[in-house]
Amino acid sequence: MIVGTAGHIDHGKTALLRALTGLEGDRRPAERARGITIDLGYLYADLGDGSLTGFIDVPGHERFVHNMLAGASGIDLVLLVVAADDGVMPQTREHLAIIELLGIPRALVALSKSDRVSPQRLADARAEVVALLAPGPLAGAPVLPVSSLSGAGVDALRQALREEAQRVAARGSEGGFRLAVDRAFSVSGAGLVVTGTAFAGRVAVGDELLLGSAGRRVRVRGLHAQNRVAEQAHAGQRVALNLAGERLTPEQVKRGDWLLAADLYAPTTRIDIDLHLLPGEAKALAHWTPVHVHLGAQDLTGRVALLEGERLAPGDSTFAQLVLNAPAHAVYGDRLVLRDQSAQRTLGGGRVLDPFAPARNRRSAERLAQLQALRGGGLEQALPILLAHADNGLDPAVLTRQFNRPRAGWRLPEALCEIPTKLGPRLFTEAHWRDLGERLLHALARFHGEQPDELGPDRDRLRRYALPQLERPVFIALLEQALAAGQIESSGPWLHLPDHRVQLGAEDEALRARLWPLLLAGAFDPPWTRDLAKALAVDEAAMRLLLRKLARLGQLHQVVKDLFYPDETLRQLTRHALQLRDEQGLIRAAAFRDRIGIGRKRCIQLLEYFDRIGFTRRFGNERRIREDSALALCGAA
Repeated sequence: MIVGTAGHIDHGKTALLRALTGLEGDRRPAERARGITIDLGYLYADLGDGSLTGFIDVPGHERFVHNMLAGASGIDLVLLVVAADDGVMPQTREHLAIIELLGIPRALVALSKSDRVSPQRLADARAEVVALLAPGPLAGAPVLPVSSLSGAGVDALRQALREEAQRVAARGSEGGFRLAVDRAFSVSGAGLVVTGTAFAGRVAVGDELLLGSAGRRVRVRGLHAQNRVAEQAHAGQRVALNLAGERLTPEQVKRGDWLLAADLYAPTTRIDIDLHLLPGEAKALAHWTPVHVHLGAQDLTGRVALLEGERLAPGDSTFAQLVLNAPAHAVYGDRLVLRDQSAQRTLGGGRVLDPFAPARNRRSAERLAQLQALRGGGLEQALPILLAHADNGLDPAVLTRQFNRPRAGWRLPEALCEIPTKLGPRLFTEAHWRDLGERLLHALARFHGEQPDELGPDRDRLRRYALPQLERPVFIALLEQALAAGQIESSGPWLHLPDHRVQLGAEDEALRARLWPLLLAGAFDPPWTRDLAKALAVDEAAMRLLLRKLARLGQLHQVVKDLFYPDETLRQLTRHALQLRDEQGLIRAAAFRDRIGIGRKRCIQLLEYFDRIGFTRRFGNERRIREDSALALCGAA
């Protein structure tokens, strides 16, 4: 069990831990000189049950709440210390609010300095504490009077802690290892040591992990769990790890860094949360308010984007997106606390719903439906809604990181399909994937109706026309499936339904009949587009459009801009090239030029076109015939 103290400054937190354990926690010279706790203190003690309980002593001064927050995350039980003579004070209230926002499930209250007050004052102080806890989740927590000086009540508190240790539920060790670093220092002869609370998973000596937002690769050389040498540690323990890595020094590690299993490494700057504003706030929280975000041991700055309105009233909750100024690490269910821009006041907090929040459409009805599902449950409960509103499916690797749940342990719906794409697999419901396929076919049919004189669009044009919301790799996977099933056919780059045939309009057919003899008469040097237009007294743009349509139909080949060769002429040229090849299949530009009787420039343009359509392949100043190309096979026949 990990116990964290909480309470106002000078209410005796450190002295109480000394009386409970007989140990002196970490005390710095500045703390001894000033008589207050400034930073986190750590100590471990056997309370009589044979196991070590870890204690984190936090500062009570309002200026050091950020240090208190770094220690409060990940504890199992809070020991709220309230001096009987002072009673409930400002930091008592703020620390309690933080404890509740962090979702710490259990608490004990120690009424310290009970030997300094009268029985009536002790009773009044108890009543204050009971009233303070009554509206929140820690209502009914035991309140125990103690004196650190006389020892009165300390045994009873120790017994209460032992009983709580029996009730603390063991944290699950499934998922990847996560540790929030709160200290880093160097040990002579060992090197870098980091300490923190293990949030999830297991770690063992020899494991490789990633450290910090830069993802520095480190290896675990040794470890202590709950202040004892161990070979492995697990979630819920205080852990110290001796790390080895290239040029690794304590100065490169800061409080708030995460030590992670490699699969969990995915820095993020946008996090969707379920946000709650404290009821004691004087005014509503406005959209885009700058804040400090405390997540694990990390303290970041950023802004709050409200997703359901422009203002959040005190005591209310809403969905919000945190837009951070630096990378963070989070998984579903993590608790966080928000403080104001000057870090003087706790505003509220929340629970992480999606650590990989979208920058666009974050207020759409579909996105809010996804967040509502995430608010209501974990992976299995939310998955049907997440899938229903995910046009591009769900990436299993992202889900693994979002929930820190190994895929082997998922309980997935039966009506689910996994589609391989170039960016990895995507999960879809069978109904959604089938619907996308139907929409693709209907869109292509609509395209044919609108453009009867075109064979069809290419892949990218069809995606923009039919399903622009799909990422290209997902669209390609959908298209490849339709091609494999024969629902769509391809003619070169053009895609069309199997029964679609291009039909030129009457005017285009008439113009084609007039220009075709001119193209054939030009033989290996056909007229340019402008010459055709002038010869037939046709607008040049109209002529160019028709020539391009005929090229898409496969009747013409556009060798260079505005120069088109009939298909039969091009096949004659390929036969000449085949006749010129030597034993190695090579043809030379000069020989090809002499054979067809045109200038070198046009000869090179034709050979470069042969390269583009896969008939030849260039090697220096020579070209080799691709014997397996369709034109080569046809010419050989």
